[in-house]
Amino acid sequence: MKPTKLIKRSFRVVGLFILAASLTGCIYWLRAYQTYLQMSEFDRYFKVAVTDQFTLQFNDPKMYSEDFIALAKLYPSEDNLIKDGRSWRYWFRKVDKDNHLVKPDIKFYSDMAFNAEKKLTAWSFSSLFLQIAPPAFLEVSLRSIAGGEIDKENQSLKANTDLVGKINAALPKKSEVLAKLGEPLSIQDEPGQEVYLYRFLLDTPRIEEGYEKNALNEVKLSFDKKNQELIIMAGNFAGLKVSIDYRKFLKVAQ
Repeated sequence: MKPTKLIKRSFRVVGLFILAASLTGCIYWLRAYQTYLQMSEFDRYFKVAVTDQFTLQFNDPKMYSEDFIALAKLYPSEDNLIKDGRSWRYWFRKVDKDNHLVKPDIKFYSDMAFNAEKKLTAWSFSSLFLQIAPPAFLEVSLRSIAGGEIDKENQSLKANTDLVGKINAALPKKSEVLAKLGEPLSIQDEPGQEVYLYRFLLDTPRIEEGYEKNALNEVKLSFDKKNQELIIMAGNFAGLKVSIDYRKFLKVAQ
């Protein structure tokens, strides 16, 4: 390699670590950033499995169980011993306007599997969650994270949809979503769409003081007025902000 190219490459590597340090400020954010970098080679570092749930498998895991506690300040609903590691389950239960659990119980879960080294090896989402984040769209959304814009202060990431191919997939109908989630807390009428608001409370045995609001998760679902299809899902899940505009991934504009 020519000296000039070696120097340029060295500067890029140094710059990368400087950027990582500025984004993280601690080892927890650094490992999250390392996972984010892996997204640029998605098929090398990850594998997707879809059954009655959606599972993202980590081929070269970087994040530890302690990282999620440190970042979200929340503890899992269930912590179980499994072969060669542990399994965490976060239960999210629907609540009313007073944040009381609704009857009958409407809930979904997110599972995390950790190996013997306490590194995250798999992250799963239950079938109810897939009603508002269909597998095909969930996968392409994850792939679009590469090159996305990180907002550390707000703990959010804006995906770059230009880096992934468009897909042919059906969007959920409003009637299908309501059949699973029930009536929303409110409905906001906007030009061309209706926004349905839901709230889910994380069932957790412990929350660090000052982070109680992280347990209450709001989900906004935007439905197209013309075809009654779900076009945008935006939510706050255990401190992680997610927003997906499904129309940006469709081959044919809705």
